Amino acid sequence: MIDFNYYTPTEVVFGKNSEQQVAALVKKYGGKKLLLHYGGKSAERSGLLDVVRQQLKEAGIPFVELGGVVPNPLLSKVREGIALCQQEGVDFLLGVGGGSAIDSAKAIGYGVANEGDVWDCAHHSCCWK
Repeated sequence: MIDFNYYTPTEVVFGKNSEQQVAALVKKYGGKKLLLHYGGKSAERSGLLDVVRQQLKEAGIPFVELGGVVPNPLLSKVREGIALCQQEGVDFLLGVGGGSAIDSAKAIGYGVANEGDVWDCAHHSCCWK
């Protein structure tokens, strides 16, 4: 067995009106530029994304968006997110919606933080920093 340490600083905030905490949580963790990552259909229809966008705008937190996450997130979407984060200088990931958006955001974070292809990180402990 290969020895390694696994550390994944993730906070999941769930519940009624939790979207009202977005800006405060981003500031708590020192986020400077955010990736808003979501599926789209229900988050958009429900007005959740509008609330989150407004929170970020009012707090002066710049953000870019990547929607289109599907159940059982696609590796191609993760790679798109990694490239977008690198291109835009994103230092904070916010998965909005359900588990697929959260899982996809976590995979993007792994890809941004580690060299090589994110798929390799899923199979080999040698790429974890």
